[in-house]
Amino acid sequence: MSPRTPHDDTHPHAPALATAAAPAPAPGQHVVVIEDDEALGGTTAARISRWGSTADRLSRPDDDALRRRLREPADGIVIVSRDDIVALRYALLAEHLKPGVRLVVTIFDRTVADEVSRTVPNCTVLSTTDVIVPSLLASCLAPRYAMLLPAGDDVVGVRREGRTAVVERVPRRALTAGGRSRPRGTFPAWFRSLGASARALVASFAALLTVLALDVTLGVLVLHEHWTDATWHAARTLTTIGSSPAAEHGPGWYKIFSAASMLLALVLAAVFTASVVDRFTGHRMTTILGARSIPRRGHVVVVGLGQVGLRLSAQLRRLGLRVVAVERNPHAPCLPLARALGIPVVLGRGGDRFLLERLCVRRARALAAVASDGLENIAVAVTTRAVAADQRIVLRAGGDEVTTESRSLFRIGAVCDVTHIVATSVALSVLDAAPLSVFVADDRTCALFPGDRVVDLAAWDTERERQLSPD
Repeated sequence: MSPRTPHDDTHPHAPALATAAAPAPAPGQHVVVIEDDEALGGTTAARISRWGSTADRLSRPDDDALRRRLREPADGIVIVSRDDIVALRYALLAEHLKPGVRLVVTIFDRTVADEVSRTVPNCTVLSTTDVIVPSLLASCLAPRYAMLLPAGDDVVGVRREGRTAVVERVPRRALTAGGRSRPRGTFPAWFRSLGASARALVASFAALLTVLALDVTLGVLVLHEHWTDATWHAARTLTTIGSSPAAEHGPGWYKIFSAASMLLALVLAAVFTASVVDRFTGHRMTTILGARSIPRRGHVVVVGLGQVGLRLSAQLRRLGLRVVAVERNPHAPCLPLARALGIPVVLGRGGDRFLLERLCVRRARALAAVASDGLENIAVAVTTRAVAADQRIVLRAGGDEVTTESRSLFRIGAVCDVTHIVATSVALSVLDAAPLSVFVADDRTCALFPGDRVVDLAAWDTERERQLSPD
């Protein structure tokens, strides 16, 4: 059972198009799969074989092993790796050993991807993040769509109605305006969302202003000073420069209050100064106000700021939604880029109940747990479900049994199987099918091709079985 979701998330902008048929890839192709990711490599090879071609898997081959294999015929080479530099090396070596062969490489980092594309013209570079983000976007913003692919001012959405896929052009404004009605954020919620240093800064500043206001009020009412003189003398008292001359002739209780306020101001000023220094010298990923402040309503919480989390957060911001990311590693490589993109990041454990409450997860539009560790994502989902029972939860998974078993036990959330989606996209690309996007709708794997053609890939399996069956 999935969490409760709204029924009016989006509104179609253009007429729907029904599923279009497309021929399956030509069978009989010989593909070499170079892998250091066994799950992704195995799923890719299984897909290639399923459509009538041959997949020869090489796990972390050395130069000699790869040279021996590429002496034999090969129509295409797939390189799947968790390390972009390893993928780059294998791509260059494969091009050197077999020039002009069709290459498909999975890359996370855009810089490395651009370098591979520039160096090896016949290479198709598939960004794992670009492949999976459309499915994550749909699960976060509009679950009735299987995928959302930004295209200019609109977003291409694919919705499944029964056994028919429907392609719609969805205006971005419809996506940002969707969602449940949520209570407005309050000052206590905003104050709780701040970090310890920011809370100390705000509290000490508010206390200093309160002391100043009291001194001004008493100067006017007790010492009978003009309000300008009272303000001047109160400021001098607050900064411990000196008290008002009229205070020497004031009542005793006023002198005691003035002495106490000066001592209190001394402490508050020290706290305020320390907080200001900490804000300026520390590498803060959030601000008290502004674009990098923690949103309190209608936002998306992204747990795990790897390449997938960063790309998802950036895409959500481009669509006009507010987002806050959570990362447990203070030295994560993507943190500087997130800071440059203006994405607020909170350092901490995504499965921490108090942290989720600080991030106003009850008022959030969705929570996406997209860390590379599937068990960590499940822990985040369990904690989120305890804090906000009706919250929309999206998980990144790798097709492992733990995620499948957990889904059968409780409402864990919408699961995006990264391994399955990426492997299918890689297999289609190396077999020269070139989809725009691969996604899963109602447990059926589909692909979007140019011309708004959506293909249920199960039809290719049926066609292949019919070809192999005896007359």
